[in-house]
Amino acid sequence: MDSALRYWKVIIADDEPIIREGIRSAVDWPALRLEVVAEAEDGEEALELAVQHRAHIMLVDLSMPIMDGLTLIREVREQLPDCRIIIVTGHDEFGYAQQAVRFGVDEYILKPANPSQLHEVLSRVREELERTAMRESHLEIASRQIRKNIPLLRERFCNEWIQDALSQQEVAEQLAFLELPQSPPDLLGILRWPEVDLGRSIHSERDRQLLLFATENIASELLSPYVHVIFRDSSGFICMMVWGTNDEQLLPAIEESVNRYLKLNVVTRHALVSEEAGYSGVGTAYLRAREGVYKETTISPLIRRARQYVREHFADSQLSLEGAAKAIGVSPVYLSRLFKQELGTTFVTLLTQMRISKAMQLLGSTGQTVAEIGEAVGYESQHYFSTAFKKVVGVSPNRYRRSEATEE
Repeated sequence: MDSALRYWKVIIADDEPIIREGIRSAVDWPALRLEVVAEAEDGEEALELAVQHRAHIMLVDLSMPIMDGLTLIREVREQLPDCRIIIVTGHDEFGYAQQAVRFGVDEYILKPANPSQLHEVLSRVREELERTAMRESHLEIASRQIRKNIPLLRERFCNEWIQDALSQQEVAEQLAFLELPQSPPDLLGILRWPEVDLGRSIHSERDRQLLLFATENIASELLSPYVHVIFRDSSGFICMMVWGTNDEQLLPAIEESVNRYLKLNVVTRHALVSEEAGYSGVGTAYLRAREGVYKETTISPLIRRARQYVREHFADSQLSLEGAAKAIGVSPVYLSRLFKQELGTTFVTLLTQMRISKAMQLLGSTGQTVAEIGEAVGYESQHYFSTAFKKVVGVSPNRYRRSEATEE
């Protein structure tokens, strides 16, 4: 209800009926948009009625039985902090009344109160209630508007962050304001979306925007277990900041899903954000990921298919160069040569990297045994897995797991 039209609820608390009646009859309550909802003859009853009615204003006598005025005021302050309190006191209690000011009393009136004085004080208190209600209403409207625009504000902030356009303090303030973790993201990814998809032209800007929107939806769904922000950079690339995981298979999974559901060949690359670099590491990670995307676009569709096949089947201990070559329809010799030419690595090295990367994730996030993890990533024996892991990472799987637990 509009605060200018609402009626504010009043409770009169005094142990003398004649005083309560005098206050009630001395004021034109409707004219002040006030309503006396209850009267009480002791402090305990007054507190109960105030809480029951969610009173806005209380007229309180300091000398009441069972619970005196000061105790009542303290209790009301705890249970109804926004309730306005007006003390009605005699001359001999004036010093006592001044003590009550410490408890947040808004006004006080000396007995016997005349109608004009009562009207003036009540009018003043009501106006303050209305100003407060108006401020709260404006703040709530602003808060709703901000919450509505949080996604857009996050996107704008992330764009400024990757460009190193913010100070450390500004980043921290924005993270808090936008309800994001106070730490840098663990992973930053980029998805490059081609204007033409291997012969299938995008016929209109509307089609392009619909496919972009669908691509972002697929990415958001796959990233939903983690705190993340998806936004577009100045080049039109889809960028992703992800907190809570450094799983290097996330971006390839998005790439594969976009290809499967939208029949669109996109290119993704990611970079882990350095913990040591703090907030400044985000810009560096973005540049590394962007550079990786540009390099990725020079890789042939055949090698991309082969690499995707390895991603999907690395857990198969029988996976081999020959099997991958057969699956994509080329000779093993030709595929091996393309791996070396375009990726600068061998099939076996790529397969090992994918297996060990997944193993590192499982070691840090599950309670599976080393033997179970080795089997899950394609190694037939724990010994072979441990040897391969130590060669790539520099420490054994058990030591790596302990170091991860220590850091947490």
